[in-house]
Parts: sequence; structure tokens; C-alpha cells
Amino acid sequence: MKHCQRILILDDEEALRAIIAQRLKRRGYEILEAGTAEEGLSLLKDTLIDAVLLDIKLPDGDGLILLPEIKQLQPDLQVVMLTGNGTIESAIEAMKLGAYDYLTKPCNLSELEITLQKALEKQKLLLENTGLRQVVNRQTPELKIIAESAPMVALLEMTRKVAQTDASVLIQGESGVGKELIAQAIHHCSSRFNHPCVPVNAGAIPETLIESELFGHEKGSFTGAGSQKIGLVEMADNGTLFLDEIGEMPLSIQVKLLRFLESGEFRRVGDTRLRQVDVRIVAATNRDLQQEIIHGRFREDLFYRLNGLTLIVPPLRKRRDDILPLVEQFLENQNNKKLLHKDYILLPETREQLLNYDFPGNVRELFHLIERGQILSIGGRIKPKDIWGNSEQVVKKFRSSDSEEGFLDIFRDNRCLSLEEVEKHYILATLKRVKGNKSQAANCLGISVRNLYRKLQSYGVVE
Repeated sequence: MKHCQRILILDDEEALRAIIAQRLKRRGYEILEAGTAEEGLSLLKDTLIDAVLLDIKLPDGDGLILLPEIKQLQPDLQVVMLTGNGTIESAIEAMKLGAYDYLTKPCNLSELEITLQKALEKQKLLLENTGLRQVVNRQTPELKIIAESAPMVALLEMTRKVAQTDASVLIQGESGVGKELIAQAIHHCSSRFNHPCVPVNAGAIPETLIESELFGHEKGSFTGAGSQKIGLVEMADNGTLFLDEIGEMPLSIQVKLLRFLESGEFRRVGDTRLRQVDVRIVAATNRDLQQEIIHGRFREDLFYRLNGLTLIVPPLRKRRDDILPLVEQFLENQNNKKLLHKDYILLPETREQLLNYDFPGNVRELFHLIERGQILSIGGRIKPKDIWGNSEQVVKKFRSSDSEEGFLDIFRDNRCLSLEEVEKHYILATLKRVKGNKSQAANCLGISVRNLYRKLQSYGVVE
């Protein structure tokens, strides 16, 4: 059922109220009337109102004094001030106190209608922002970022400092490292926290729709635009706009985004009116934008506009001290959500393998692997095979060596190696890494201890 917008006319002139009420009722509005401040406040305490037409002079009060009380009762409600003897000073004061607009009586009814329509449009946007903010808060009721490793401790310290500014931020890092979590942390620690943090995935929206998604559109502006749409930029007003995968944004939209970043102004698709919002821009990418500029896929001027401050999120292989705490956090979160109904532990060999895996998919891959281990484990004891599946493929997953003289060094002099030579170097590097423990080496390699002994004998390295 369509919501019938409710208007309160708070004015002591009964004849004027009747004229305005009759006009607005024909437009489909539900009208409430009050002639005194006391009556108006009583209605506002008991009834949700979308907009108020407020006389600045009431028998029992001053509209400028009443305005803050009204906004306190219903913060998103829009107020249009009415007066018979308006002055510039009172108009400015009304706007400072939160009025949407100011009209002098006798007001033109067509002008009043247009002003009221715009006020209700803003009220609708505020309600959408409130709903979006509630969604974001539900997703991150307690923003917890694991930072046991030195690189992450340094990153979080920088994030806190960056959050205190209003400069644009560019977050760089591989896929799955948690760039969106850092963006949320910036917003969470900023003065904009009580306003929305709106995420936009530039790589997930078709090129034909991205302008409409960002800036909105008017009804009938293109085929399929059956109604007016408020864009994500407007939804982020006074908050943060998170432009994820900015490197995927088409060049045609980059131009419009740059213009918006420079002025804060934009037009909805199909509209000639300029609109303005106040948003903080946080962008993220897993691409090398300077290389994208060289290849003509990203605008250099947009890069420098976004790159006010840069945060680089380290890959998981560079922050191994965070691996096990991340696993503990994941298991705790799932337990709190009651997704799986048992306690899970990682066997020592499973922990060892996780600590020595390079995680090309980073934190996202880690969580996927642990979830897989939970599902396939027996009795809640997560074994390596529960995580990795096909043991013959495990050999491809782990770091070659912790030392600079490790397995990868055999490729640095560009020698041509046979498959047997590569296998030999890999097995010996693995054995060295586990300090000669043949059972552990065999487990890491995904082969039997007997098979390992046989290979080592062929290399002439077994006692």
C-alpha cells in the first residue's frame, strides 16, 4: 500500500489553513491542522508527520523557538516556515535552526506546493539514509580488525590518523585482504560516523547503469526509468562514499566522477538541475592504477584527485601472525551466529600448514578454507585433508622455503630444469623448512613417509 504523506499545517489563521488544506488534499496529501504551538506539539508527540508548514508567529509562542522542539521530536521531519512579515534575518535564523525553506504570506500556492514537494523529497532521502545506516550498523555492530602482526598494527595506526581528516583516501591491496573493512574503520572513526557509509562496487554495475546508480535519475529519463531514483551519492550525503574496485570504472563515468569530486555538484540522469552534497570519498582497488594510466584505462587527473592519502593493506602472507587469530575470530563469529553446532579445533599439523600457506585469496580464502574444514571434519577436529581436500595437490599450496636460498632461487639463473629436478629441489627445501622432520615433511608434501624415504634415497641424502 502506498504511503500517504502527512502534512501538519500549524498556523493560527483558520481561513489560510482551510485554503492550503483544500489544495493539498486534492494532491493526495493527508492534512492535519493546529492553531497553537501547544496543539501542534501534542500532535507531533502522537503522530508521525512528513512535513510541517509552520507559522513564525503563533498565539502562544514563536515559531523560531518552536522549530528546535519539533526537530527534536521528529529529526527527519521537514519544516517550511510561513510569516506575514518576513525579514532576511529571521529567514537566515530559521535555516540555521533546521528549516527546509521560508515563504512569506500570502504565499503563492503553486510555489508552496513545489517547495513542499522538494521538502518531502529530502525527507524521503533522509529516511532511506536512516535505513541504510541501520543496515551498515547491523553488518558491523562491533568493528573488529585483527592486528597482531606489525604491518597491521602500523596500518591501523595510520587508519586512525586518516579518519580524523576529511581528505580523499585510496586503499590499495590484493583481492580478499579486507579493503572494505578498512574503509568502514575510516568511517567509524570519523566525525561522519552518525551518517551513512555507502558502498559502491564499480566492477559489479553494468556500464549502462552505473551513472544512474551513482547519481540517480528522473522518471522517464531512459527506457525502463519508470520512477524517480535517488542515487548512491545522495544517499551518502554528510557521510562516506566507498568506491570499491575503482580501477574497474569505465572511462566515460570517470569523467563525471572527477567533476563531482572537484565541485560536489552533480545532475541526476535526465535532470537539468545541479544538486550538491557533502561526502567523504574513500576508494579501493587491487589494480596498479599508475599502470592503468599508462595503458589508457584510468584517468591521471582522477588518480591524483583520489590519491589524497594512500593506505596499503598487506597480503596475508606478509602478516602471518594474524592467521590463527583470524581463524579464532571466524570460529567465534560462527558460534555466535549458531551456524554450526559444535566446538572446532585445528590439529597442530593443520595449524602448521595454514601458517605456511601463501593464501593467494588472502583473508577471504582463509575463511573459505576454515568453513570447508568445519563441514568436512569429524568430531570438530579439523585435519589438513578437511581443509585442502585432494592431498596430491597440497604440494602446490605451501611456501617453498623461509630462507632467501630457498626453492625459488633455482629459477633465478634462468636454467632449464626437468620436472624431476624441480621435484627434488622442492622436497629438499620442504625438509629443510621442517628441520629434517620426515613425517612432517611427508604430510606437507602430501605423500607417504615411505615414499619420501624412497625419493630421498634416490637423491643420496638418507642415512
